[in-house]
Amino acid sequence: MPINHLDPPTGNIADNVIGFARALRAAGLPVGPGAVIDAMAALQAIDIGKRAEVFTALEAVFVKRHEHALIFRQAFDLFFRASEEWKHMLDSVPLPDHAKKKPPPAARRVQEAFAQPSTTEAPQAEQQELRLSVSDKEILQKKDFAQMTAAEIAGAMRAIAQMKLPQAELVTRRYQRDPRGLRLDMRRTLRGSLRTGGEIIDLHRLGRIEKPAPIVALLDISGSMSEYTRLFLHFLHAITDARKRVSVFLFGTRLTNVTRALRQRDPDEALASCSSSVEDWAGGTRIATSLHSFNKLWARRLLGQGAIVLLISDGLEREADARLAFEMDRLHRSCRRLIWLNPLLRYGGFEPKAQGIKMMLPHVDEFRPVHNLTSMAELIRALSSPLPVQHRSHIRSVA
Repeated sequence: MPINHLDPPTGNIADNVIGFARALRAAGLPVGPGAVIDAMAALQAIDIGKRAEVFTALEAVFVKRHEHALIFRQAFDLFFRASEEWKHMLDSVPLPDHAKKKPPPAARRVQEAFAQPSTTEAPQAEQQELRLSVSDKEILQKKDFAQMTAAEIAGAMRAIAQMKLPQAELVTRRYQRDPRGLRLDMRRTLRGSLRTGGEIIDLHRLGRIEKPAPIVALLDISGSMSEYTRLFLHFLHAITDARKRVSVFLFGTRLTNVTRALRQRDPDEALASCSSSVEDWAGGTRIATSLHSFNKLWARRLLGQGAIVLLISDGLEREADARLAFEMDRLHRSCRRLIWLNPLLRYGGFEPKAQGIKMMLPHVDEFRPVHNLTSMAELIRALSSPLPVQHRSHIRSVA
């Protein structure tokens, strides 16, 4: 129940609570006026000179979901450490143990929230944003990820988080009740005829079950692919929900399954978990070895239901030999559709001169760029198109 039986605090304390609530809202927490009133009333029921009690009281009011706790902890430390009015009160007692950990992945998001202009400057800033929004969006859509500034990357991540995947449906072998189905449901039809003395009046039908085809993403995390891979992980996190089956693997010198880590709701926490799961981030590349591990350990259980494979790599293999072509051919034969996403296609005069690219190219269905937001939007349209019945005999390159 809301804590409204006490007189709320006023003055500097109230200003700090209101400012803190605004920062939390900018960082993504659903904080409304009611929560601010409850927070002010909660501070009247504790010893405000004890930092730990202030932290616990505000956390109980503002944090409603588990994934919001890490944002709140970072915001509390950053906001009240910088507040001179509260410094003499809040530094006397240390924070609880769970608030002393290394700054969480959401630290950058919280810092950006605190860096936003004040309310007095909001109208002018809003007008400037409206004037520049159209041109900025056009530039951001076409700009290469590797050439973006930190602010532009943050904007790209927000745009990626809004992407939706109306994925093409895959017709399965299973049936379900369907009045327009082409197959007769003999069991239900005969059972219904018992009510009419054996006369068949109503015909019950069955139709094929349709569900989204599984997506398996193999992402290169070598040094040349690091920036593209991080943003594509944001894309995979954005399109993944309870209904879509998305499996994600990272590979450099070895293969790592990060599917479970990417399922965490908070995108920053999910990417941090993925990064901590691998030991060869921004290292070398062994594509053939990684594909061999996937084909041997994972292909049968993940690709047996008509999966679409997204291979994100520049194809610059150090040890390009016949084994690379063999593993690519094996992967191609195991899936319904193999799409190779290569950031090198951003160059207009790109030619497959590298030995690794020459060996991989004959074994893919589509060859697409993945260097900006426009290429990601085109990929969504490609994944939403009808699934092919069988592999094509040619390669479709979209530059």
